[in-house]
Amino acid sequence: MEMTNFKDIFKSSILEKTSSFSIVDSLLGLIVAFAIGLFIYWVYKRTFTGVIYSHTFNISLIIMTMATALIIMGISSNVLLSLGMVGALSIVRFRTPIKDPMDIVYIFWSIVAGILCGAGFIPLVIIGSILIGFVLLIFVNRIKVENPFLLVIRYNATEIENSLEHVISGQAKKHSLKSKSVMPGNDYEVTYEIRVKENDMSFINNISNIEGVKSAVMLSYDGNFTA
Repeated sequence: MEMTNFKDIFKSSILEKTSSFSIVDSLLGLIVAFAIGLFIYWVYKRTFTGVIYSHTFNISLIIMTMATALIIMGISSNVLLSLGMVGALSIVRFRTPIKDPMDIVYIFWSIVAGILCGAGFIPLVIIGSILIGFVLLIFVNRIKVENPFLLVIRYNATEIENSLEHVISGQAKKHSLKSKSVMPGNDYEVTYEIRVKENDMSFINNISNIEGVKSAVMLSYDGNFTA
């Protein structure tokens, strides 16, 4: 009959759990994750079309890819550790606002690439990242999308609305009324979404010269508008 002593009861099984740990496979996964992160970094820099480029955010994509791969490597061979990691990550809340939808795409790409690297699907993550990068480079840099503008006009007489509509419809390829509001002093303000002909902004002067128009402003428009 075997005797169970105090040491056996509290014996740690950490070393036993990590007996299948492979340094070579782990290093290979992290190196590939770093390479894929650099590729994501380069694609993001080449395809950025926002107002202010954030180098810090771009660097975080590399770290996110490697960190995700590291987590997957750690929890892949230990069920208890995986459950603890899920519980720990579930209480984390990220408060940084994501203004550009494309930033969410790059974050998701980094996480997926890290998961695949950590799981050992090296060929899949390489082929998938190349295809995703190719699609982003083609659609963002090569295919030009005509962005609309917002035309904000302030005037003090409702009688000139027909004149405004005539000038806008005659010199813009497409337009639609987004909002109309009454300002203090019986002034009116209308906002149009318009698409100009070959970036011709000369009709702004024609609108400004209409009697009763106080101001006419053209704004760049990314597709989101809140009245």
